[in-house]
Amino acid sequence: MANQFSLDRSIANYAVFGNPVKHSKSPLIHSLFAKQTGISLIYQAIEVPLTGFNEYVNLFSAQGGLGLNITVPFKEEACAICTTLTDRAALCGSVNTIRFDEQLNIYGETTDGQGFINDLTVNHDINIEGKSVLILGAGGSVKALLEPLCSQKPERIIIANRTISKAEALAAKFSNLGQITAVPYSNLSDLSFDLIINGTSLSLKGKLPDIPASLIKTDTCCYDLMYSDVATVFMQWASGHGASTVMDGLGMLVEQAAESFLFWHGVKPETSFVINAIRQLKR
Repeated sequence: MANQFSLDRSIANYAVFGNPVKHSKSPLIHSLFAKQTGISLIYQAIEVPLTGFNEYVNLFSAQGGLGLNITVPFKEEACAICTTLTDRAALCGSVNTIRFDEQLNIYGETTDGQGFINDLTVNHDINIEGKSVLILGAGGSVKALLEPLCSQKPERIIIANRTISKAEALAAKFSNLGQITAVPYSNLSDLSFDLIINGTSLSLKGKLPDIPASLIKTDTCCYDLMYSDVATVFMQWASGHGASTVMDGLGMLVEQAAESFLFWHGVKPETSFVINAIRQLKR
């Protein structure tokens, strides 16, 4: 196996698996959580070959690794190899957090959605109940949001996507949790929303979905699941058209990491200090 790693068994080992993964903030976040809670661990970012995910998971656990975060493009593969899934991981068919026990059983969880809700409702005091929500995109990140988002009891959720069949499949899968419908981008011209979530990866390419400015009202909140050192193109678009609140996904990243930390250690770290510390690094 190329790019093999070896773990120091004298300390608790955790890692994030992805491809690419060099950009990951997870090692920094978990080192700050560990320092805060007094837990000794090593957390590293490991780039896994696109065809080597299962082998790397097995190697990590065989060498005494205790837990993994999983990022793109392996979240569905991670779900498939777990011996036990939480209810929300089973529902969305995606896993971003793995825990091993002494028998090498693999427990799978998804923390992305709860991380998003924690950032939006706790850190930014945004109330979702009774509100209209537009989600742009229908990929894996969006899939993880729908169950926790529905638990907040919005009035309606509309999923808009270039490939309408993907949006329709998601709406159908989660339709028992709330009023969820799917539309193509071309059907958005007469609508406006309280909360707009950019769940596409277009921000990473400096592009926007084909959406009208009329989506934004004076009290609209816009949230980009992506994050970068400067405002994303979606955030610039939202600010330029009068959105009252505009956010990137850094808070979600830290909050989902805190949920993973809780899944592994039974301790929920405080997140605001970590979010602020990473914001300062970005300046």
